[in-house]
Amino acid sequence: MSFFSHFAWNITLGDVSGKTMLHLQCHFGQDTLSWTRLGAKVTGIDFSDEAIAYAKKLSSEIGIEAEFVCCNIYELDQKLKGKYDIVFTSYGVLAWLPDLKEWARIISHFLKPGGIFYIVESHPFGNTFADEDVQDLEVYYSYFQSPQPMHFPPGPTYADRNSKLKNPSYEWCHTMSEIINSLVTNGLSIQFLHEFPFCCYQCLPFLEKRDDGWWYLPNSRKDVPLLFSLMARKDVPNH
Repeated sequence: MSFFSHFAWNITLGDVSGKTMLHLQCHFGQDTLSWTRLGAKVTGIDFSDEAIAYAKKLSSEIGIEAEFVCCNIYELDQKLKGKYDIVFTSYGVLAWLPDLKEWARIISHFLKPGGIFYIVESHPFGNTFADEDVQDLEVYYSYFQSPQPMHFPPGPTYADRNSKLKNPSYEWCHTMSEIINSLVTNGLSIQFLHEFPFCCYQCLPFLEKRDDGWWYLPNSRKDVPLLFSLMARKDVPNH
């Protein structure tokens, strides 16, 4: 069972046929095209020109039509017009964003009144643990955001552990309260927040993959949240 089908296809958004969807930070568009196959009219956004070029190539090769736009998420309202029934984003996205209030403003800007925002992402608490050369849970990173982003020297990519990036990376940590409050202050009402004791990849070296395809702490350890999903609805103005 895939990560995407488990959370998005079967549980939360239901039938998306005929719905318009904005997929933020879509990377090379795999999930964008998956939503399109389910009948949604999807626009995928990413700031990487190489990722968007590959997404367009993939779309053409498999004959699934979706729109892809290369743009910094914070400048999207200057480049893209229209409103959407659904705004979607999935795991591995928030760490690259320095300003969640502006992120949430963009989400609210593009949602129709009554529209849905849905995110599945690594849990902020799970991101506090050391993830290299450890055999047990060890709090290493701050849960709260610092004035400066975290700096990581060039290392292997998540797609290929044998390949090494040429440039360092900079990441921002965000608390659960920051995520929720950024949405609420931009006119969205939280519909639910779910937390899960597993992850879609081996985010800690001692996690074990089970038959359901998810990565868990070994049975002898207590569970901690490693993943969350959240749905919010844009408020409808009172007339």
